[in-house]
Parts: sequence; C-alpha cells; structure tokens
Amino acid sequence: MTYRVCFVCTGNICRSPMAEAVFRARVAEAGLEGLVEADSAGTDGWHEGEGADPRTLAVLEENGYVLDHVARRFQPSWFARLDLVLALDAGHLRTLRRLAPTEQDAAKVRLLRSYDSGADSGDLDVPDPYYGGVDGFEECLEMVEAASDGLLAAVREHMEGRAA
Repeated sequence: MTYRVCFVCTGNICRSPMAEAVFRARVAEAGLEGLVEADSAGTDGWHEGEGADPRTLAVLEENGYVLDHVARRFQPSWFARLDLVLALDAGHLRTLRRLAPTEQDAAKVRLLRSYDSGADSGDLDVPDPYYGGVDGFEECLEMVEAASDGLLAAVREHMEGRAA
C-alpha cells in the first residue's frame, strides 16, 4: 500500500514545493519509489496554476534537486487519501487542523521540522523566504533537508507497522 505525504505552505510556490522535491529525492535514494508518494499544496490559492518561485527552483537546482511543479490549493477532501500532512509553520498547522473533516484527519497534520532532532522545539517553523533574498531560500532548504531524514525514518517505521 502506498504511503502518501503532502507538504503544505501558504501559496505552494516556495517552501512546500521545496520540501516535496527534497523528500522525493530521499525516497528515491532509499529505493522507496512507488511505495511513498510526495506532493505539495498551499493553504491559499493565490498562486494556483503557477510554477514554483524562480528562487526556489534555482536553490534546488544548485543543490542537485529536480522539481516539476504547478501550485495548487489544499482541499479538505484530500485527507481521506493522505497518510501525513506536513505543515511548514504553526499557522499552516492550525489552518490544516481546522480544515480536517475528522479528529483522525487532524491527527495526520504535523510540523515538518518536528522530524528534525536538531531543531529547537520552541520554534519549528520554516520561515517564509518569499519577501527576502536568495539566502532565505537557502536557509529554507537547510531546514527542509535536516527534517527529511527523520521524516523518512518515521514513514518507514509507520509502513513497517502497517505491514505487520
């Protein structure tokens, strides 16, 4: 059975597509393609139909990641097919939990950086780089990469538990 993960930020052009690209690469490196699917969306539809921010694409490319992306808005109906919904900051976490049709669906929502054992537990937000320079996108990538290994380990553990 395929394990489905969706990363969610505000407009789905910076943080969440970056997280999707990094996690897809981790999944491929682990040989789990076809078993784990990664996707992304935004809490708002401001950029629906647009590609990722050029700075996101540049930072990803410079670091060896590939991304083919069209922004879209997260739909509450998606909870039924998703195993895990990863919010990029506390605002997204609250919004997604409010959108969840059931308590079981709300329990699927987690902060991405909660999977980074080195993160400050008092601040698990990935800051929005949109209004700054390329350094904010590089910082975002570092945070996403740091959380992706722990996320992959948690997904593997969950998948093994389902198989048992």
